[in-house]
Amino acid sequence: MKRMILALILLPLALLLALWWFADISPRQLAPATALATGMGAKLACSSRYLSGFDAQRVSDDLASYSALTRLLSYRDLPEHAVQARLLFSPPSVARYRPGLGCTLEYAGYDGLDALRVPPLAPPPQLPWPAGAAPAVPEPSLQRQLEEMLAADNRAGLDTRALLVAVDGRVAAAAYAPGIDRDTPLLGWSMGKSIVAILLGRLEALGALQRDEQDLFPAWSADARVGISVENLLQMSSGLAFDEEYVPGSDSTRMLFSAPSAADVAMASPLQHPPGSYFSYSSGTTNLLARLAFERLGADPQALVDFFHRELALPMGLETMVLEPDASGVPVGSSYVYASARDWARFGQLLLDGGRSNGRRLLDAAWVTAASRPNASANDPRYGYQLWLNAGGERRWPSLPDDAYAMLGNREQVVMIVPSARAVLVRLGWSDRAYPVDDNFARILDAL
Repeated sequence: MKRMILALILLPLALLLALWWFADISPRQLAPATALATGMGAKLACSSRYLSGFDAQRVSDDLASYSALTRLLSYRDLPEHAVQARLLFSPPSVARYRPGLGCTLEYAGYDGLDALRVPPLAPPPQLPWPAGAAPAVPEPSLQRQLEEMLAADNRAGLDTRALLVAVDGRVAAAAYAPGIDRDTPLLGWSMGKSIVAILLGRLEALGALQRDEQDLFPAWSADARVGISVENLLQMSSGLAFDEEYVPGSDSTRMLFSAPSAADVAMASPLQHPPGSYFSYSSGTTNLLARLAFERLGADPQALVDFFHRELALPMGLETMVLEPDASGVPVGSSYVYASARDWARFGQLLLDGGRSNGRRLLDAAWVTAASRPNASANDPRYGYQLWLNAGGERRWPSLPDDAYAMLGNREQVVMIVPSARAVLVRLGWSDRAYPVDDNFARILDAL
């Protein structure tokens, strides 16, 4: 009996030491590190399975590419479309899939998502992109170029899953990796930030808010944060102190993998710089914008679901896009938007066309101009309304035109809008290193 008790004491200690050595994590970081790993594992495994339709091996491989800890995760399917992730003997995390809403981490006391109803996406099957779901007729030479580029990417270990080029408002070519097709929703990571910005742009077009508005949240009314404007948030120049580093216990990882309400983390951030003076990339900022949209629509999750469907999904002809909410019902727009390459390209086309989609104006032309214009910060003007710019200083992509700008996401997701070429270029994948956006996209543009 004594030996058994001793073993029960020593085994967890031995596992802790092994985890410390294997993952290079200090004992103080173990609790937040395991919460990060299991939360990330459950959330991404659930979405990859139920939205993207990936098999267990691809799900495991995708997650294992992030860290030593995610390589140690074990997964278990639970009833009602839920996935559990566990790291050794640590408490597990669970994410649950709901049709139209994707997957959300489960927290005790948060069950409001079960009542939400998301209308199906069903654009006219006979109409061509972007209005409908009819298959595109590719331009043969460009189609060959994309197929060859995708194959070369993957021989180099870049794991490109989709390439798409739209020119003059039509899909000119698209190539997909094995197991992926035109209907596969793929995670955009931070490209979701641009979708949230466009959602705010639609609210502005309807008169529900203005970019120069301040005093945005009651929690900020009694201090200097009252001076933060909608435009400051859109341009990542709010001045809030938010830790974007993706390490255990940081603001960003707590927001995504430990908080029932993602916006609450940034909502509590203090002011570090005067609003508008300093650019600081912050996923928390985007989730504040999502919360603002939620509150302007009556703080009702169903109202936000209906608004997105009525004001963007239907007029744009979306086929697959899902904005995944947190447990409070607000979309985690900083990170959790899934869509096919065709749908990601639709949003690029909306911006390219100055805010019009399928003959209908959704965004004010002045809003689109401002969205793609450098910000006024002192340290880095090359960022618009949740969009990365080639203008405003040293060019991000030296081989691309000055007027190019992009939605960008982790694992090298890209939607590039090039007004001077009348083109939208999409790259989706799972690269664990830099993707040659400048070289590859310049080659595509040269071929147009």
